[in-house]
Amino acid sequence: MENIEFKRLPEVSPVDIIELMNHPKVRAQMPLTKDNFDENDCVEFISKKEALWKEHGFGPWAFFIGTRFIGWGGIQPEMGEVDLALVLHPNYWGFGKSIFHIILKKAFEDMGLDSVVILLPPTRTRIRAIYQLGFRKEKTIELNGEPFILFRLQSDVAQKKLFFKGG
Repeated sequence: MENIEFKRLPEVSPVDIIELMNHPKVRAQMPLTKDNFDENDCVEFISKKEALWKEHGFGPWAFFIGTRFIGWGGIQPEMGEVDLALVLHPNYWGFGKSIFHIILKKAFEDMGLDSVVILLPPTRTRIRAIYQLGFRKEKTIELNGEPFILFRLQSDVAQKKLFFKGG
């Protein structure tokens, strides 16, 4: 598998971010993205994500394979939790598991977090892998008027399921 590199979002061409965020398959998984994602949205998006780094010392990354931007994600503060997000271009969905494991190692080993959460829209029904990784459904919440299901992964569960088995 090709080497995946983590960079900061300002290193990505806005054109590439805009293309990703407007891709129909990506938008179908992101109910909070209602309108066409344009250049102004992109500037605001990058600014908000970089502010997380300044305020909390962590935030989302941009993912590259070679010089190709393939998506963004990572961990970020969300409603008092540490939320894990992963948004990949559909051509690179096969890299999700590898990126996911790298993010979890950073969260649990480097940062020493006790748990991370993911927020999935109820329309996301193919979630067997989430349970296999050790996430447990905790509750349904509302975010900006949209329902999401909150799943939590505890550090000790992640260590058993992912890291000590060569994950």
